[in-house]
Amino acid sequence: MSQTITPVILCGGAGTRLWPLSRKSFPKQFSKLMGEESLFQSSATRCTGPEFAAPLVVTGEPFRFLVVEQLAAVEVTPAGILIEPEARNTAAAVLSAAIWLEQSNPDALMLVLPSDHIIADTAAFGAAVSAAVPAADEGQLVTFGILPTRAETGYGYLELAKGAAIDATSPQPLARFVEKPDSAKAAQMIASGQYLWNAGIFLFKVSTLLDAFRQHAPDILEAVQPAVTEAQNDLGFSRLAAEPWSRARSESIDYAIMEKAGNLAVMPYTSTWSDLGSWEAVHQESHPDTAGNVVSDHATAIDCTNSLLRSEVDGLELVGIGLDDMIAIAMPDAVLVARKSDSQRVKDAVEALKAREAKQATTFSSDHRPWGYFESIAMGNRFQVKRIVVHPGAALSLQSHFHRSEHWIVVQGTARVTVDDTVRLLTENESVYIPLAAVHRLENPGKVPMVLIEVQTGSYLGEDDIVRYEDVYARG
Repeated sequence: MSQTITPVILCGGAGTRLWPLSRKSFPKQFSKLMGEESLFQSSATRCTGPEFAAPLVVTGEPFRFLVVEQLAAVEVTPAGILIEPEARNTAAAVLSAAIWLEQSNPDALMLVLPSDHIIADTAAFGAAVSAAVPAADEGQLVTFGILPTRAETGYGYLELAKGAAIDATSPQPLARFVEKPDSAKAAQMIASGQYLWNAGIFLFKVSTLLDAFRQHAPDILEAVQPAVTEAQNDLGFSRLAAEPWSRARSESIDYAIMEKAGNLAVMPYTSTWSDLGSWEAVHQESHPDTAGNVVSDHATAIDCTNSLLRSEVDGLELVGIGLDDMIAIAMPDAVLVARKSDSQRVKDAVEALKAREAKQATTFSSDHRPWGYFESIAMGNRFQVKRIVVHPGAALSLQSHFHRSEHWIVVQGTARVTVDDTVRLLTENESVYIPLAAVHRLENPGKVPMVLIEVQTGSYLGEDDIVRYEDVYARG
């Protein structure tokens, strides 16, 4: 391998196909769907070792502190974190990474990775990347194609050029990209032996990609170039400039570049892979038992077959009796029940909830913040009870409220509490009252997470009833 490769991890998406576990405020890439690491963490750890440089992450404003927290948990230090002012699809995201890398090395190799895929065989994936390096060094835009195992209608396809081998161990010539087919067309393509699934993974030199944008999508380049050049450093993040970024056309890199370029190659990948694009895919990848069932902790299957039962809540037991081909997912604030064959219709449920203005459509039951997270555990007329978890060394902003007062009760760890001019330490089983309009702050000075119960009372309990005076995370 002639040089190290910079992984570019895209994690700004807010997919809903795995609702209610995945939502706009906490999408699936940050969830522990398969094991002890989140999908995003697995994407980062998959690309470590002497052949890889530190990763570059492209994400959105709501997820920036989640990215830092989850990378730190797996001991991965990023080369940079680019913050998109708004979602503009993959063309602008990948291009921003290329322009950022060009500043230090125009001929750097960049490996573009979605952050929500399952690739169990890390060694096989590394071997495929290594095999693709010579083609990328020579100026090819290399895309990775997955050896199909079924006539899947949820994926795009890659048609190999005549004479190319579908199971080759080196990059092959690519004829064209094919949109998601219907079931009949998918079956025909699989039977032909000339098609691979489009994984959305790419390897190329920075200079090669920039040349492709100059030729095929100069309007996107004209918008993204100044967005990167004028980026502002903020707490270690690089905030892309909002005004030029807003002019970028929202387009996938497939449409903008790959379907038009002539210097394409495809690297076949023959080991296991999934984008976990539906609950049916989660079932398939979770190693069903002899009855075809996948059952989580806090779930029980009685006389069930081919079903997925998941309770994501301690203390909430999910029981299925006599089910076949079913999915049941229980969260603290929402439950999904559907046939596996209808799992692609979860987006219809999200749209229906949005139409009813139900917060469960987009808002996760736990609200993650840079200092930790909170969850609402009870709510009624003029009151709300929250469980708040603050990371070691973290602090909430110095703030006040117009419409509510608060009682805080520490149940784990130690809290440093500021109320107007008074600062005090609270340990377990101690409490404090925060009067209406008092200027206050909560900090965790300890080395373990601090947990407290907050009881709010007042005429309005919305999260926007807050005035910030100081904030170490520079929020407005």
